[in-house]
Amino acid sequence: MTHDIDKENMRQVLLDFPNQVKIGWVLGADITYTDIENVIVSGMGGSALPGDILKCYLRHELKIPLIVSKDYFLPKFAGKNSLVFVASYSGNTEETISSLKEAARKNCKVVCIASGGKIEEHAKVHNLPFIKIPEGLQPRAAIGYMFFAMLKIIQNCKLIESKEKDVERAEKALRKDIYDELAKKLSAKLVDKIPLIYASDDLGCVAEKWKISFNENSKIHAFYNIVPEMNHNELVGYTNVKGNFHVIIIKDDEDFRRIHDRFKVMKEVIKEHDVPVTEIEIKGDCYLTKIFSAIYIGDWTSYHLALLYGTDPTPVDIVEKFKKKIR
Repeated sequence: MTHDIDKENMRQVLLDFPNQVKIGWVLGADITYTDIENVIVSGMGGSALPGDILKCYLRHELKIPLIVSKDYFLPKFAGKNSLVFVASYSGNTEETISSLKEAARKNCKVVCIASGGKIEEHAKVHNLPFIKIPEGLQPRAAIGYMFFAMLKIIQNCKLIESKEKDVERAEKALRKDIYDELAKKLSAKLVDKIPLIYASDDLGCVAEKWKISFNENSKIHAFYNIVPEMNHNELVGYTNVKGNFHVIIIKDDEDFRRIHDRFKVMKEVIKEHDVPVTEIEIKGDCYLTKIFSAIYIGDWTSYHLALLYGTDPTPVDIVEKFKKKIR
């Protein structure tokens, strides 16, 4: 029955995801630059996600700005001392190609990442570093290749301390046989619900990824927000609940104690307004493990929810139709 719904075998893609950690790390091994004043990740959709995760992961360590640019143009400050990752899974994303041309004009330190397409052609013509990632995936399912290649290059550039051991820990954690069953149980709670996902800033990229996975895998609306900011505005929305919501709180066992206090009170307040709440506490031997373990739970949950809806989790037909119309 699963094969009748999951026609492009997203299940196998998820099972193979831990392999992306080591492969991505190796893909970035031979690229380095010096004299870098800022880092820019240019991408759209699933190809921008690795940049969002990088920004989250390195927020306490990177001493220079890291900007994720989801636009046709780079930030005005981009220049010869900017490390610019140009990321497009297909290699044909028009906004990203526009940014690549601008980066070349400004003599930025460019690294192109794609499975092929026009970006690969441009990289070859202009002799730019190019990381070729495997074809045949949806961009959101290839974030491991992109993220770990970028992280390796940032390390090569001596902008951060070595992450070798943490990368090994994260890969090992993703190979544990726990994610599938945990996700099945959670997905059963979410049938006919609109997921609202909350996390602290340290796991904000995880909440964003869960939201996107529900959008693109389960083909439903989902929304996310960050604590404590959410406590100052969105919380008031529970006064007049107008949707069939299910709240998911993603907690880091090492979140600041006041964040833990806020989650506890939030749960009480939300339940008072008859909205169900599920808490997921993320544990791990390092921050990188926590981020990717939490992301992996979300990917599996959105996959199983898609099956419960009888929806193939892989294609994004509405996006493809939109692209054709916009052309």
